[in-house]
Amino acid sequence: MWFVFALLTMLMWGTADLFYKKGANENERYSHLKTSIMVGLVMGAHAIFTLIFSDIGYDFRNLYVYLPVSAMYILSMTVGYFGLRYLDLSISSPIQNTSGIVVTLLCFVFLGQRIEGIPTWIAMLLICGGVVALGFLEKMGDKELIEKGERKYRIGFVAFFMPIFYCIIDALGTFLDAYYLDDFTTTPLLGVTEENFEDVANISYELTFFAVAIILFIFVRFIKKEKILPREQGPRLGAAVFETAGQFVYVRAMSGNGIIAAPMIAAYSIVSIILSRIFLKEKLPLKQYIAVAAIIVGIIILGVLEGMAE
Repeated sequence: MWFVFALLTMLMWGTADLFYKKGANENERYSHLKTSIMVGLVMGAHAIFTLIFSDIGYDFRNLYVYLPVSAMYILSMTVGYFGLRYLDLSISSPIQNTSGIVVTLLCFVFLGQRIEGIPTWIAMLLICGGVVALGFLEKMGDKELIEKGERKYRIGFVAFFMPIFYCIIDALGTFLDAYYLDDFTTTPLLGVTEENFEDVANISYELTFFAVAIILFIFVRFIKKEKILPREQGPRLGAAVFETAGQFVYVRAMSGNGIIAAPMIAAYSIVSIILSRIFLKEKLPLKQYIAVAAIIVGIIILGVLEGMAE
């Protein structure tokens, strides 16, 4: 089932990216913080609903046990929202999602997880290589815009380093997740069973994001005196819903086969790119179609291999 969960995560997070971009306003100073507020509120609502209506037996000490993972994810996402104020979605998403490559290497070196079989290696190389190619092709394609001095490309530090920062921080979070969710008998999480340890991890993350959202709301609304009008939060709310749904299936994918699921999930940038072309009218050169095709082939190979294994 890890493959199905990884595929659903790709679709959910790829769609969330579209809404993130629609909610990113270059001229709104705290746009990225307002997005984090909406995501945190929706995640908090989901966590509270789960605690009330599900018999999980949650130990609230897991909030600080899981904090290293939660902190990495929340920080990386906020950095990503900031970068989207200045970058096209089709540029930022592929660069950000090279984090899957970093995660695979970390799982291989430190967790002792192994990639078995030549077909699996080929699929992994197709996915990782396709994601990297998308990022490089986008950057090369925007050279002319940079030379013309367009504003969002003139701020070179933000435009180039934000997705890279996201990649590094998110990779650390995903690597830690692979450790926390590898086996319920070895996880640092407290009071968990084989049936509930994925939900415990997810609730811990969502409640932490909820607390951060409250702090950010106080900062933006009462300290910075910025208005947060409900009628302007539609795209951010849509992003929050898809982000939360993606997180729900993500923890199940990572607990199944983290070393392969991680780069596969990172390929959700292909969904982002396709949707950006349809709804944001961003163009996709032929070379990028080839890179997307390579990623899709890699995913299909993984799906076939998983089906044969079962």
